[in-house]
Amino acid sequence: LPARRLDGLEYNPWVEFVELAKEYETVNLGQGFPNFPPPDFAVEAFQQAVSGDFMLNQYTMAFGYPPLTKILASFFGKLLGQELDPLENVLVTVGAYGALFTAFQALVDEGDEVIIIEPFFDCYEPMTLMAGGRPVFVSLKPSPTQDGELDSSSNWRLDPTELASKFTSRTKALVLNTPNNPLGKVFSKAELELVARLCQQHDVLCIADEVYQWLVYDGLQHISIASLPGMWARTLTIGSAGKTFSATGWKVGWVLGPDHIMRHLRTVHQNSIFHCPTQGQVAVTKSFEREQLHMGQPSSYFVQLPKAMQRNRDHMTHSLQSVGLKPVLSQGSYFLIADISDFKSKMPDLPGAAEEPYDRRFVKWMIKNKGLVAIPVSIFYSVPHQKDFDHYIRFCFVKDEATLQAMDKKLQKWKAELGP
Repeated sequence: LPARRLDGLEYNPWVEFVELAKEYETVNLGQGFPNFPPPDFAVEAFQQAVSGDFMLNQYTMAFGYPPLTKILASFFGKLLGQELDPLENVLVTVGAYGALFTAFQALVDEGDEVIIIEPFFDCYEPMTLMAGGRPVFVSLKPSPTQDGELDSSSNWRLDPTELASKFTSRTKALVLNTPNNPLGKVFSKAELELVARLCQQHDVLCIADEVYQWLVYDGLQHISIASLPGMWARTLTIGSAGKTFSATGWKVGWVLGPDHIMRHLRTVHQNSIFHCPTQGQVAVTKSFEREQLHMGQPSSYFVQLPKAMQRNRDHMTHSLQSVGLKPVLSQGSYFLIADISDFKSKMPDLPGAAEEPYDRRFVKWMIKNKGLVAIPVSIFYSVPHQKDFDHYIRFCFVKDEATLQAMDKKLQKWKAELGP
């Protein structure tokens, strides 16, 4: 009955861990969404869109509500160093997920190879396969740290020779996620230049998933690869209002790029989704107009949110260490990962299937016995590489103060059980 494009894609690890978490009294630090409200100006904009002009209950333009495509072109044009045309260079989608799916469907053909950097957000592989493409994986590898020193996501790097070896005459695209989910790595300019050089050398497209671009910590700067010389013409830059304004349920995303690529995405869009809900687009428009006025000032949400989330990151990093988890310092995004190697050596035989990666067995044990939910990092790797990275778990720190305090209580109880 099912189409062949769905072969092997039925299993979804998220469902398993979410369902398990519901069976126990847990603090959910697994899924990546804020449990605090969006900023007041965004909520008010949405309320106004729903209760104001009754025509906002109807269709708008298929490729995006015109004031939204206009503000996105103006706002991101400055950041990318391009004069963006709202009609030719901007497409509004059902979340960044919709932007990714549209891009893969528009550009990846049977037999095309797509380079995916591991660890990767887990939809990239199935979306490549559903389009008929072949995923080609290359891993970020951690550098050794000094004893007692916290690892940092900045220590996880691509091997330039290995990366270059993945490009062939069949390579169609490379997917770049910065800041990276799940690792929290922010790619440096030098790393982006390496990727850019190889994409240009081999005439490869770059699909840049930049949904966490405003959530960068410790004074680092997010750099869009499309802003580098020669890259605008071959890059799609994907963003998310959900991540930008802490409103993941709005499902408003966008993709920016040159018209000679974007026209193919518009073809997919008009023959699938056709149109995104109008009122959410109106609210996102008003929110960006507000941010444009406050850009770079203390009153800017893009200044306030990363400051607050850096405090959360530091809180969680400190707390997790109390029970022997070893956090990897996150440079950006909603997430950090923690090394569970010590647990793997002390209690290697946790319940589970023989071939099940250790981190999945550990997370199930932690949910049932410690009341804390995380996500095993092996699900962000291709099957051949899962065993090499099955000693990390991912936590989301974009949570309210009450959740972090509830986490602390669970960790204090766990620490007491460990004894002196």
